[in-house]
Amino acid sequence: MPTTDTPFLDAPFLDEVQWTQEGLVPAIAQDAASGKILMMAWMNREALMQTARSGFAVYWSRSRKSLWRKGESSGHQQKVHDIRLDCDADVIVLQIEQAGGIACHTGRESCFYRILSDNQWVTVDPVLKDPKEIYS
Repeated sequence: MPTTDTPFLDAPFLDEVQWTQEGLVPAIAQDAASGKILMMAWMNREALMQTARSGFAVYWSRSRKSLWRKGESSGHQQKVHDIRLDCDADVIVLQIEQAGGIACHTGRESCFYRILSDNQWVTVDPVLKDPKEIYS
């Protein structure tokens, strides 16, 4: 999956992506085995290129305004199996293998752990590991 012969940020596939005005594209992380949606984050050109080159998910943190290598502090890296671009070329799906089974900073498998029921959000998925233990 990783490509190492492409010059950094000089790959034609980057030009096919429909970037937002801020130079970002939404990226959805999906478990390659189960198909479960684990999280959504943003990528800029550099994040997408580093993901393609390394085979591990790299995102753009809008709050920190810097690259975010998933699992850098938690150890919960995402090994990328496939990178897919939707028909409008404005959404990326990463089919990944989630290290440790935890994608969410809350200690859950998925960031999508709440469902709408009777006009309120209800938590339906358990915390697998206390975030204080993950980020200590």
